[in-house]
Amino acid sequence: MSKLPDMEAMAIFATVVEARGITAAAIDLGLSAPTISKALARLEKRLGSRLFNRTSRRLVLTDAGRELAGRAARLLADAEAAESALVAQSSTPRGTVRLAAPMSFGIREIAPILPDFLARYPEVSVDMHLSDALVDLVGDGYDIALRIGALPDSSLLARRLAPVQSVIVASPAYLDRRGRPNHPAQLAEHDCFTYAYLRTRDAWHFANAAGDLVTVRPSGRMRVNNGDALLPAVLAGLGIGGLPAFLARENLADGRLEQILADWGSLQSSLYLLTPPAGPRPVRVQVLADFLARRLSRAQT
Repeated sequence: MSKLPDMEAMAIFATVVEARGITAAAIDLGLSAPTISKALARLEKRLGSRLFNRTSRRLVLTDAGRELAGRAARLLADAEAAESALVAQSSTPRGTVRLAAPMSFGIREIAPILPDFLARYPEVSVDMHLSDALVDLVGDGYDIALRIGALPDSSLLARRLAPVQSVIVASPAYLDRRGRPNHPAQLAEHDCFTYAYLRTRDAWHFANAAGDLVTVRPSGRMRVNNGDALLPAVLAGLGIGGLPAFLARENLADGRLEQILADWGSLQSSLYLLTPPAGPRPVRVQVLADFLARRLSRAQT
């Protein structure tokens, strides 16, 4: 005998008992009468007992059939209840979504919009992990990850949400003291602060409207793994930094930072939403993914 019970035949048996006949059970289940009969025969062979005495007009339960009928009915009811609960859960967003995002972007761009999501979906919780290091989405059990930058080849499902423009900035005091570069090659004469997780962290690439391409290898006394950590040193007038526009925007607006080499497009990347590749997404994951895509695609990053 197989270790696993024949649950399908058991459910068919319970339905036949409830419907008081094979024909009625076949209608209820959407199966043919021969299919029902074969399932009952299979179950009887497995149990080694007749479950019905068959007459020309009706089925009559044997003693073994009566003993099994109650248990089979309970098994069927439990299975139907479990299925109904899961269907309800799959249609109503409920549960925890694990979200990974870059540190500064998460604090500045994601955290301010999450209250709207939580208010809209009161039965969904968000467990957000902030780090500029690349997480193992599948291995670490995340449902969604947001990443900025070029993506390596991967089996993950990636959705591009928005361009992320970086800017080259310095304080006016630094530029007054050391001069304002008007060509990327002049960065070699300056102290430049670099970002450790930039995919080409040892090289900055530039292009202008004429199609000229320039690559420079900036050097300076500081390298960090978080964009916010560059800001104090740049604001203090100690050097030039390449920052995502969303980090520099406020200080550019109030004049504490000045953009340089604006005629040279630099360090542009993209914001991506990543999800694991396998299977349908739980509805709680889908609604958060759709919310983030809708809100962040609108953002000027």
